Amino acid sequence: MRKLLFISLLLIVSSCSVTHKIINKPIKFDPQRVELTKEYLKERYGLEKNTIEIIPKMIVLHWTAIPTFEGSYDAFYNSTLPSWRPDIENVSGLNVSAHFLVDKDGSIYSLMPENHMGRHVIGLNHCAIGIENVGGTKGSPLTAKQLKANIQLVKYLARKYNIDFLIGHYEYTNFEEHPLWLEVDKGYRTAKIDPGKDFMIKVRKATKKFKFTPVPIKK
Repeated sequence: MRKLLFISLLLIVSSCSVTHKIINKPIKFDPQRVELTKEYLKERYGLEKNTIEIIPKMIVLHWTAIPTFEGSYDAFYNSTLPSWRPDIENVSGLNVSAHFLVDKDGSIYSLMPENHMGRHVIGLNHCAIGIENVGGTKGSPLTAKQLKANIQLVKYLARKYNIDFLIGHYEYTNFEEHPLWLEVDKGYRTAKIDPGKDFMIKVRKATKKFKFTPVPIKK
């Protein structure tokens, strides 16, 4: 049986005295996942490290395109890629993951340590904290509660770390000429549209006081 720890962390919302809890619900982080992460850092980014710790410089917002929390969580849980991800299997056997998962009702779940590398954005995993949102499809659009939770989570992370960039997953290729971009394979790219431009506009507007660096303009 999976042993789940429910530890409440507090997100301080500057505009009011209300706090938002983060529920700790870790995915599997066994020795296999650690070794696959080290292998990914070495082979994809040329970084040979003894640990899988990162220094967060950006926050990347995503959607899972899976309509339920359970399905989204299960997709990240195991250490190795499931059989339904042949599109990225040849690159690495490391399963995809993100640091946080936000349910449709706005509940925020912490899946892994914020300073450990997750596989959620090509070229930038070594410096990026990932926030996934359940749903995102036409039949299961992101909710107003998810938007509010993302805003609060971005504020929390921006206060905790020296975050330079806040981006939507669809913007990741704009960094191909940026010093943070480390992907060695010029042919390894996937088309992304998450979490939607309107969603990003609203999150950016609500967090503009942090003065995140603008996303590079792709040439």
